[in-house]
Amino acid sequence: MLKTDDIHIRTVSKAGRITLTRPQALNAMTYEMCMSIGKALDEWQDDNSVSIIIIDAEGSKSFCAGGDIADLYKTGMAGNFAYGQKFWADEYRINAKIKNYPKPYVAIMDGIVMGGGVGISAHGSHRIVTENTLFAMPECGIGLVPDVGGNYFLSRAKGSIGEYLGATGARLNASDCIYAGIADSFVPEEALPQLIEQLQQTGDINCIKNFTRQCVPGELALNQKTIDTHFSKPTAVDIIQSLEVDGDDWELNAAKLIRRNCPLSVACAIEIVREARKAQTIEDILKLEYRFTHRSMSHGDFLEGIRAQIIDKDRKPNWQPATLEELTQDSIDLMLTSLETNELTFEE
Repeated sequence: MLKTDDIHIRTVSKAGRITLTRPQALNAMTYEMCMSIGKALDEWQDDNSVSIIIIDAEGSKSFCAGGDIADLYKTGMAGNFAYGQKFWADEYRINAKIKNYPKPYVAIMDGIVMGGGVGISAHGSHRIVTENTLFAMPECGIGLVPDVGGNYFLSRAKGSIGEYLGATGARLNASDCIYAGIADSFVPEEALPQLIEQLQQTGDINCIKNFTRQCVPGELALNQKTIDTHFSKPTAVDIIQSLEVDGDDWELNAAKLIRRNCPLSVACAIEIVREARKAQTIEDILKLEYRFTHRSMSHGDFLEGIRAQIIDKDRKPNWQPATLEELTQDSIDLMLTSLETNELTFEE
């Protein structure tokens, strides 16, 4: 159906198959890859010969480490914000399509799952993690906020886990992902080929349970009470102060993770996850996220974050403002208020 250096889309027996094929780039997703996924889903939706969708990636190091942001940076630095705005809008529509897809959508989350990789996996109906899974939403570290609909499950995780994951970008293993509601089943890497073969041949998602095993416990559940104590505080400043006053190792590490992130992003991420708890649909949540990303180049620190982390790699971003304590509520409100005629829409 489609085979390029980056992605292989085809049908195998009863399955629509999507495989990301650029392991040398940690299967980072380009705009073209994303659009190809959306087109294939549209074609398979009414194809009676396709009973199930399976998405995976080459290599066990990374399922998808995020979006390929080189073009976003290049166009943004040239003052062309429209390219990024279209990129995010089109990507978000495909995230919603996956969440609402009428056929089983099985995501094999083997390896790194971050950024855009979250959007094409964690919204699936059946999400499989392995011993290689390393999940995070570290967008605040580059001047963005958790997006691609990630706030759907962040806002529905137990207690204040959503605020914790969004503000810190903390990394999760397979057990953590299942505890947080980001994944459903643990399947050892060695069993994946047989599982995929059975899914392809039968189109029956019930066979997943035959391959599901217990996984090594993670730390998220163990730290639930501590997370709730601190990350339920009213504002980002209250959270960071609470963490730093306590001074234990876990709290100080969490505070360190927050302090290195963009203050504007951290504060907005916390507000978005809380607002998302009131939302009924994935579309409503994507609209919230899009308000921030739409403005992230013109009014936020996205370009500076990319410069520091990806381009110059000096790891010394010049955030504006430099600390959460200097941030005003007006600055937060500016990023999250309605876009009026530019609000994200989902009409075909």
